[in-house]
Amino acid sequence: MNAPVVRVGVLGCGTVGSSLISLLQRQRATIGSRTGLELEVTRVAVRDASRSRGVDLPAGALTTDAASIVSDPDVDVVVELMGGVEPARTLVLEALAAGKPVVTANKALLAAHGPELFAAASAAGVDLLFEAAVAGGIPFVRPLRESLLGEPVHRVMGIVNGTTNFILTRMTEAGADYAEALAEAQALGFAEADPTADVEGHDAAAKIAIVATIAFGAAVTADDVVVEGISGITAADIAFAARHGFVVKLLAVAELTDGADGPQIGVRVNPVLVPETHPLASVRESFNAVFVQGDAVGDLMFYGRGAGGDPTASAVLGDLVDAVVNLRRGAHATIGGLEPARIRPADEGVAAHYLSLQAADRPGVLAAVAGVFGEHGVSIASMEQEGAGTDGEARIEFVTHRAVERDLRATLTALRDLDAVHSVGSVVQVLTEEEGS
Repeated sequence: MNAPVVRVGVLGCGTVGSSLISLLQRQRATIGSRTGLELEVTRVAVRDASRSRGVDLPAGALTTDAASIVSDPDVDVVVELMGGVEPARTLVLEALAAGKPVVTANKALLAAHGPELFAAASAAGVDLLFEAAVAGGIPFVRPLRESLLGEPVHRVMGIVNGTTNFILTRMTEAGADYAEALAEAQALGFAEADPTADVEGHDAAAKIAIVATIAFGAAVTADDVVVEGISGITAADIAFAARHGFVVKLLAVAELTDGADGPQIGVRVNPVLVPETHPLASVRESFNAVFVQGDAVGDLMFYGRGAGGDPTASAVLGDLVDAVVNLRRGAHATIGGLEPARIRPADEGVAAHYLSLQAADRPGVLAAVAGVFGEHGVSIASMEQEGAGTDGEARIEFVTHRAVERDLRATLTALRDLDAVHSVGSVVQVLTEEEGS
């Protein structure tokens, strides 16, 4: 007796799409033996149907009309790998309305319109699965959505962008400056010709918005994320971190905090000095890792390759198998109803910081600088001064105790107004023991 055939339409056949089709063809027999279903890619939407894709497809499978795949009654499930917000959003909504499960790797789409799409999937009673949208091939979304559903998660933080982690690794281990490390990342294919989305933190912001939505059951979007990239990190900052037992990482963080009117969600992406003893400090090169902190389970970490055709295709295929099995059973996964998100204002965050400044090397300067910190309620944990140069200028580096963000900003403004302070350099958050475990 032949296994029932589930017909798959794929929107987009770039690196991930072609890897998915190849992987599915290699794994067809295994999937069939474990599920009793045969998955077959029957339609694929591309921009240029004349270009070779390096995959074996049925005659006539390629089309430039993505909408025709969504509306095709012979397509049972849709995989969206186009990227971008439109027309992906419209096509996904149409597929869901037609009762077709959707699997997507589109972080930008989910970060902008996730609540709308999740509601549409729930109303239609079909799956909208997105394991590959966060941390590529690492199986993280499903455990967060299912295994940890009953866990009181209070913080999720991670390295979710391989490009920035590669750059920071090269700066740390090879002594490269930012420009040199970025150029190497571009030469090796880890960074795009225009790396803005990665190095300025926007890619990670989209991912942490999705994570926060799942972890806290609230409608968080990318617009809610406070974002700072790594382009301002200098070799001197990296050296300071190394001398004091830290490494610099770009962290994406979602956390529950107490506000005046109840719990608030803080979501941010920014460079952080991470203690060398913390598990995230050892994540090198283009690898990703996500650290989950819960009240009952304690600390969990998920680690692996966060990008690339094959790892991402693996995550997509896992979702696809789940979707078709659920479709045949008349079931679907859900993240449940989403509450409106109460987002913590950016200036109410509390953290320790490292900061550097260039100042005149003369008596009384340190006292004046320390007075500014004290005046604004920011306590200094440690201070280090490098010797004066030929121009009588010194570099002074501070680490503060945990302080409210608005107080730190007021301190920085006042420091810039001091005649003896010539410039304020990097300001980088420090992961404290209280936050890291």
